[in-house]
Amino acid sequence: MTENKLRIDRLYAQLIERFVRWAETCSDIRAAVIVGSRARVDHPADEWADLDVMIITVDPERYVSKSDWIENIGNPLLTFIESASDGDNMERRVLFEEMLDVDFAIIPKEQVQKLLQGGVPTEYEAQIANVFGRGMQIALDKDGMATQLQKIISSIENLPPRPPTQHEFLEVVNNFIYHTVFTVKHLRRGELWWTVTCLNCHMQRLLLQMMEWHALATHEWNYDTWFRGRFMEEWAHPQALKELRSTFAHYDEEDIKNALLASIDLFHWIAIETAEKLSYQYPTKADKHVTRWIKTCF
Repeated sequence: MTENKLRIDRLYAQLIERFVRWAETCSDIRAAVIVGSRARVDHPADEWADLDVMIITVDPERYVSKSDWIENIGNPLLTFIESASDGDNMERRVLFEEMLDVDFAIIPKEQVQKLLQGGVPTEYEAQIANVFGRGMQIALDKDGMATQLQKIISSIENLPPRPPTQHEFLEVVNNFIYHTVFTVKHLRRGELWWTVTCLNCHMQRLLLQMMEWHALATHEWNYDTWFRGRFMEEWAHPQALKELRSTFAHYDEEDIKNALLASIDLFHWIAIETAEKLSYQYPTKADKHVTRWIKTCF
């Protein structure tokens, strides 16, 4: 462990202590949980890791609309709001002195209560378990809610994973094939911004999903593919990783064309191989028809 990592860990620990002391005085904050790498045992935080704090509150609007409360925790250089990965809640990102990067996820208390009611977990709840179940440290728990949440997350996390249905598989494949046509049309129109963002963002997310399914179908359905591409170098197929290097485009017409063709080739073989392993149908006719059309355009 380097001296700099020890220093950074100490600074984050001090920041957490200040946050807890302040949150204890706030009646609307009912619980606070540390998640992510600074709460994980597997792949723990290195010196570049940020701090992820989930604030469970009865007044989420206060922490979204105002930022003065941050000064009770440290000396902020800047702060801003962005949507959380679930698309429903908001996160306040803060950069403190010493480049301490903290992500405060603002979670309404009633949302957590709904999760604690039990029943069959939704896809979203399973995603929460995949993230939080890997590391979750209770920093504050006024009502016992965080303790209950930790138990339910553990139970969801331990549920056996399931492969995609035939419908879910085809939705991803058809989405990808459709956007190959979309990208070519806008590229021929000269709209480089639209084409490069569609290829590098939307289509790459679909490619990532297929790479995860391919890895799971190749190994077993409790094989760990983490989430959102984390530690991909450890779980993805080596050949896919090699070819992936050619699938991201620069803001250049020729480079976009080459990256698109590379993306099509990579997606094609991992999707077909995944379909074979799952005994699923693959839209071969549509795929070949679109591929021929793309080649004529180029």
